[in-house]
Amino acid sequence: MILSPLRAAEFDGVAAAFAAGLADDPLAAAVFAAILRVPPPGDLATLSTDPRHHAEAVELCRSFGFGLLDLAPQDHFTWDGAAVAIRIEPSVLIHEIGHYQLAAPARRGLYDFGLGAGPETGRKAEADAVQALFLPERDVEEGLCSLLGILWEADLGQPAVLALLEQNWLEGGASPRNLAHFRKIVRWLAAMGLIDPATARPTRALRQEDDRDFFARWYREG
Repeated sequence: MILSPLRAAEFDGVAAAFAAGLADDPLAAAVFAAILRVPPPGDLATLSTDPRHHAEAVELCRSFGFGLLDLAPQDHFTWDGAAVAIRIEPSVLIHEIGHYQLAAPARRGLYDFGLGAGPETGRKAEADAVQALFLPERDVEEGLCSLLGILWEADLGQPAVLALLEQNWLEGGASPRNLAHFRKIVRWLAAMGLIDPATARPTRALRQEDDRDFFARWYREG
């Protein structure tokens, strides 16, 4: 949910300031440029529902080996441990790929990746019952998944900037805090092999560390 929607007339200035703030970080700058490659439509507050984008998102899920359920998540889970409910916006569907890549191996087979019920999930009590990752670590993983999913949208030639806004990456503009957070997430995704530093494109790597080791490293290395 967008906290402070941007008007189309404001977007170019905010994006230019953010890009300028990344100018001394080539990889972060390249990732941001890739996300902006497809110009946003006039309505910045609505995710794409283009059937072509949805078909591409479904095919990307298939290519990762996901089972595909012709269901809305509200009638099931978003991810049931083996399959994804596909009656959702393309951006939300691609976000689940980010979750799959970033989840600890032991959580990939859990409802909603063991993060507790997602906002779209209908069978919330069951998803919450197997929750295995909690705050603040859950928010760390969500940030990594968010940017990775957005980068997948960009790689497909979809308007990734809509998800960038919807997930509040530009909330507060080009503040030092926002820029530092973006840089850190890019740096960690690259260090995990999830972004190719040579191309700024997402890879098909999967996280291999368990939660204990990964988050110990996150807090130690900063």
